[in-house]
Amino acid sequence: MDTSILSPPEERREFSNGDFYSGEVKGLLPHGKGKYSWSDGTVYEGDWDQGKISGKGKLIWSSGAKYEGDFSGGYLHGIGTMTSPDQSVYSGAWRMNVRHGLGRKEYCNSDLYDGSWREGSQEGRGSYSWTNGNRYIGSWKKGKMCGRGVMRWGNGDLFDGFWLNGCRHGSGVYKFADGSLYFGTWSRGFKDGKGIFYPAGSKHPSLKEWCRSLEYDDTGKFVLSRSSSIDVDELRSLSLSTLNRSLSMRTSTSGMSDRPRELTSKSARTLGSGQSEGQDKKNRVAYEREYMQGVLIRESVVTSSVDRSLQIRPPSSLSKQVSARTFLTFLTGEHNYHLMLNLQLGIRYTVGKITPVPRRDVRGSDFGKKARTVMFFPKDGSNFTPPHKSIDFSWKDYCPMVFRNLREMFKLDAAEYMMSICGDDGLTEICSPGKSGSIFYLSHDDRFVIKTLKKSELKVLLRMLPRYYKHVGDHENTLITKFFGVHRITLKWGKKVRFVVMGNMFCTELKIHRRYDLKGSSHGRFTEKSKIQEKTTLKDLDLAYEFHMDKLLREALFKQIYLDCAFLESLQIIDYSLLLGLHFRAPGQLNDILEPPNAMSDQESVSSVDVGVTQELSIPPKGLLLVTHEPNSVSTVPGPHIRGSTLRAFSVGEQEVDLILPGTARLRVQLGVNMPAQAHHKLDEDKEESATIELFEVYDVVVYMGIIDILQEYNTKKKVEHKCKSLQYDSMTISVTEPTIYSKRFVNFLHKVFPEEM
Repeated sequence: MDTSILSPPEERREFSNGDFYSGEVKGLLPHGKGKYSWSDGTVYEGDWDQGKISGKGKLIWSSGAKYEGDFSGGYLHGIGTMTSPDQSVYSGAWRMNVRHGLGRKEYCNSDLYDGSWREGSQEGRGSYSWTNGNRYIGSWKKGKMCGRGVMRWGNGDLFDGFWLNGCRHGSGVYKFADGSLYFGTWSRGFKDGKGIFYPAGSKHPSLKEWCRSLEYDDTGKFVLSRSSSIDVDELRSLSLSTLNRSLSMRTSTSGMSDRPRELTSKSARTLGSGQSEGQDKKNRVAYEREYMQGVLIRESVVTSSVDRSLQIRPPSSLSKQVSARTFLTFLTGEHNYHLMLNLQLGIRYTVGKITPVPRRDVRGSDFGKKARTVMFFPKDGSNFTPPHKSIDFSWKDYCPMVFRNLREMFKLDAAEYMMSICGDDGLTEICSPGKSGSIFYLSHDDRFVIKTLKKSELKVLLRMLPRYYKHVGDHENTLITKFFGVHRITLKWGKKVRFVVMGNMFCTELKIHRRYDLKGSSHGRFTEKSKIQEKTTLKDLDLAYEFHMDKLLREALFKQIYLDCAFLESLQIIDYSLLLGLHFRAPGQLNDILEPPNAMSDQESVSSVDVGVTQELSIPPKGLLLVTHEPNSVSTVPGPHIRGSTLRAFSVGEQEVDLILPGTARLRVQLGVNMPAQAHHKLDEDKEESATIELFEVYDVVVYMGIIDILQEYNTKKKVEHKCKSLQYDSMTISVTEPTIYSKRFVNFLHKVFPEEM
């Protein structure tokens, strides 16, 4: 604004640029009440302070937008009402020209949002009402439904649960207008995981009890997050009290419908409308279901005669079994807390000390017995260590220069590494998937797994470290576990606990629906059904799929498997496993139907919301979409897989490729990471009909894999033969210097799992 001389206390003046001011002045500047008109037609009338719009006033833009309310320092700041050119109206708090605080906005199509705003977007608690009768009440983030919330549709359907970026995501309950209920989990808008469906008229758990369970824990995180699974056993037990007789175990294969065919019949529709109590009890039935990315893959009837031994055990009982067999049984409660805190203190010290040292090539002495850093951490601190809230402990860091170079080789930033493991969010203890009895910790961002080691495993790792360093340096696409550090804590009473920090190959924004530990053996390689939970790591005989993938992707996979197996053979290491993770995708033509509504931004609103899928669909697979690699389009969020070349695909003219997943991201395809495939379900011809049925036979999947359990060395002929016999391998041709029988069986098994296309 032109600040030409305005000498009288009140003045009317037209400036050379066409602007016009009339009102009170102080010295040379507008001050008090005044009106300013810009040459483009914008007009402000109200309070001024030392030449700046400040106080209360009214501003009308040439576009037709107008604001009336508080100003400060030339900004819309305080409480005011903005009417946009499209006649949408916002009334509420402002900060520095943007909506910030509590406010109410009525959109031009009569949609209405009333709640909290932050930096111009809906954030916090708020309510959004659509003109078609739909309404959402709950948490928001950056203009999208995010967190706990309730959506009620105009037709009477209701969802109470968790949301992420405008999609149902996490645990929740969907109540249909006819009274039927589905308790389950969602992932990016798709039903994903196990749940229980209660048809209309069935007895079901109290919704109040369910809603009370969706609360925050002591850390501020939701107790039931997207990685949580419904306690099917609890829901099932609640439903059993209403079921007093066995029903037929035959179920409907009606695809995606949330209402089985039996229950859409005339008898089901008349339930509760005058029929006898005997008829009512006959129709009191619940269905245990399992979905993968919106596809119903398994369904069984829950009745009072269901064998209790087939029920899924609560997590508490499984954790008791694991803790009972661990070799660190003393690490419980307070001791476990101190151990995690000691680990964080030690890693922060180690990385902080080694990072400033100029980088150099490793030498033979960097692998030797003297390549150790030892430090004592008294509780009250010392000249070298800070005071802390844990117990006194000694810290030993093995081969610090080697692991510093390995972290750089794997493109890990030192600061990010420390924040991931040593940040305020702490570590999460997870159950051991194997028989080793080791304790596992997971970093808060899922990037790193920390495992306790036996003394024998530590010796194997240190002995193999020089050749491991060379192998991962020569082969950037290696599938072998990535190691980032090896440490030892000695507690004040003398107990020694050894740790290794590894990359988590399942650190991905996609949900891992199935996990398998594959050795290529059939002896004892299965999991009891009663022990299977959502995140249970299954075994060879549990794998009911074979995977078909692009020709070049498969060739790259087996080329690296051969190289990695040869490396392990040279170290006399057998008994390793392929850890396989599967993310199942909904077929392509379902996306338009299953996609949840787009979340509202500040500039646009949604006039309608999909109510879910209740129709029967045929689901032929279409395959996942591969496109030519574009580095600038791929997500660059740091993770344990950022090192490695982008793979080429035969189906895209032997070009490097990215994987397109609608509603998720554009993912870079690397060896063992984001690899697309089709999973063909292997059906058993002699399988007897049971309460559980497979509804589909072919799935689109995203595959993650890596070679693990490489710290078991068998360096004598007797040990090799004993191990092979335990796996039912022929050990007659095995020698100490050439333990090839394991890798041959291992690779032959993988050829069957990933067959070559004919």
